[in-house]
Amino acid sequence: MERVLTHEETLDASYLPPKLVRRETELALLSQRYKASLAKGVAYHQLLTGGVGSGKTALAQRLGDELVRAGRVGSLPVLKLYVNCWRRSNDRTILLQLLRGVGVSLPDRGYGLPEMLDVFEQGIRRAPRHVFVILDEVSALVRQETKLVYLLSRSPEVGLGSISLFLVASEDVLPYLDAPSRSSFGVTHRLQLRRYDAEDLEEIVRYRAEVALRPGALPPPMAEQIARAAASSGDARFALELLAGAARAAESEGAREVGPEHVRAAKGSIYPTVTESKLEALGETELLVLLALARCLRGRHAVATTDKVRQAYQAAAEEYGVTAMSRVTFWRTVKALEREGLLGVEPPASRGEGNRLSMDEMPMSYLTTLLEDRAGRRSRKA
Repeated sequence: MERVLTHEETLDASYLPPKLVRRETELALLSQRYKASLAKGVAYHQLLTGGVGSGKTALAQRLGDELVRAGRVGSLPVLKLYVNCWRRSNDRTILLQLLRGVGVSLPDRGYGLPEMLDVFEQGIRRAPRHVFVILDEVSALVRQETKLVYLLSRSPEVGLGSISLFLVASEDVLPYLDAPSRSSFGVTHRLQLRRYDAEDLEEIVRYRAEVALRPGALPPPMAEQIARAAASSGDARFALELLAGAARAAESEGAREVGPEHVRAAKGSIYPTVTESKLEALGETELLVLLALARCLRGRHAVATTDKVRQAYQAAAEEYGVTAMSRVTFWRTVKALEREGLLGVEPPASRGEGNRLSMDEMPMSYLTTLLEDRAGRRSRKA
């Protein structure tokens, strides 16, 4: 059987894709800033901030790769050094990693910071280069009394050679730095990445599916469904985790492509937001509306119009011996379920259609069984 997920490693958080979808503008801006400064023989320091899964690390790494290929400071080539400060959260452990990057290996113990800086300088002088240092997750470092940011950002003054510093964080870390370190970044040396919206995430998912999945294994509506499920967080990593989980679910069923139930199975297993206790707390009208939606979404459907769901609701109300509510009350119930996170409401796909309803939290086959069981028990009690 032909596999659905053919290059699973390309969906891992550590994988750097050839193209940074929806971050091309920011990459071009940063590249222009650094290249212009380096062409004048001047180091450039930058702070990049953004939420979880906003592409900060990939953007920093790709920028570094571009500078290695094209950037020079006079006759000096560029060397990229990357350190994740979450794992190495003090000056000494970070400097040990930087030392390895310039070809020097020191024991973990026995050397003080001044001695290590001298060895770092010697490593740079031995093979002269402009060093582009990326300090990722730098919040963990700057909340301590770090000296390293000052030393790296003032490298010519302290005799460390030619160094550009690129700080990556989820928040503005400059207030935690000393005044001399802050002055190296100024006002224009900061860039805040905007949060990904559903449209951004859909394009990212489509592109990564081309890299990771068998051709044609992710139909366009499924990319939209994955993006919708991840849009509340704006987290591209979560969207890619959903893509991988949905592809695995499709493979386990022997399917040739990802379907709506595979996406829901992935969402429910990775980040469940609908629990049986939450369903148990629903009133009779909410229960039947959700059941109607679940029935409409079974099979190959990722969304259903409000008109279709209302028709299914009326049929369910008759089935369980309940008086159907009015159109206005039906819509109010839909909005109440949306506020509870039990369904999604989207604008019409085209003029003349009703709003589109979705539910991506668990497989509809399983949800339908749960809801039918609860509706049946309540009707028997009545």
